[in-house]
Amino acid sequence: MPALDLSRLKVLPLAERRSLTRVEDILVPKDAPLRPVAPQLIPVIRGAAEKIRQARAAGSQVILMYGAHLLRNGAALLLTDLMERGFVTHLATNGAGTIHDWEYAWLGRSTESVEQNVATGTFGTWDETGRNIHLALLSGALSGLGYGRSLGRFIHEDGCTLPPLEEMMAAVSQFPGDPLAGACCDAISAMQRFGIPSGRIDVEHAFKQGSILAQAWRTGVPVSIHPGIGYDIIACHPMFNGSVIGRGAGEDFRLFAGAVEGLDGGVVMSVGSAIMAPQVFEKSLSCVHNLRFQNGRPAVSNFDIYVVDLQDGGNWDWTQGEPPKTNPAYYLRFCKSFSRMGGAMRYLQCDNLDFIHHLHRELVPA
Repeated sequence: MPALDLSRLKVLPLAERRSLTRVEDILVPKDAPLRPVAPQLIPVIRGAAEKIRQARAAGSQVILMYGAHLLRNGAALLLTDLMERGFVTHLATNGAGTIHDWEYAWLGRSTESVEQNVATGTFGTWDETGRNIHLALLSGALSGLGYGRSLGRFIHEDGCTLPPLEEMMAAVSQFPGDPLAGACCDAISAMQRFGIPSGRIDVEHAFKQGSILAQAWRTGVPVSIHPGIGYDIIACHPMFNGSVIGRGAGEDFRLFAGAVEGLDGGVVMSVGSAIMAPQVFEKSLSCVHNLRFQNGRPAVSNFDIYVVDLQDGGNWDWTQGEPPKTNPAYYLRFCKSFSRMGGAMRYLQCDNLDFIHHLHRELVPA
């Protein structure tokens, strides 16, 4: 069978979609009352806050890896305040985290019924989402930016600027081996195929307060995106281009590994990311060690890991290491991988928003 021709996909205006969540309904103010958490979690969260203070006082990294639900549950204002105060030095999320982020920033609404819309062939086929995220990545790549910073800049600056076609064609012709030549070729192709003009493209984002990516760009906090090809709804769009996504994600993997290089004495938090966070972290740490050992430097050490999810952790005490293969808890990837990374790992069975809200209150008392 031939490959599917995605250029024939029919896309629809995002405003026509029945969106299930709205920015004004989900955002949690910094001074909102705390919801209760299990009593045994309070000292662990308090300890995490103290570890973060110590890490920042020592100039070490504090990395937050999060799943899309943390954004959808309304944590953007809390995370913005933590970034502004210097308590978080690097953010990492998956592709879904960027899609909800952009939709909240532009439309003020996000989230759709997967079951209903797959059945009608409309799941993910929203024109503005696929088009503008690709525009952001195309433009950002020309500046050497990865996925996260490209989209954060696009939202914060309400659009992008694309160079003239002739200028990019000349650059490719004169410098075909330049790392930016591929980015120029992707931009040229998209502009010609989809009638995208050179120059300034204005895309107003009226709800920037709901965008973690925009606030990360504004505050100068690096953010890396770790998507999968075909994982995210922007694959359901005629502009879908795996090389554009891969180029941005590749840059972001290197950016994330750079943060891991500074993790001695630091803190890693994995909040609601059962697959992306442990998988990306273990490869990044291996790359850092590979380079360190070549230079006679020691392994990353003295760092703390806090893993937060709703599952029960297999009723296993992960501070004692990983369970045997005969124990079902062994197959909880988000615990097992992090328990192998050499840091002091603690697992908290907790709602992701509640963890961030309580952590924020410990770091920034009301």
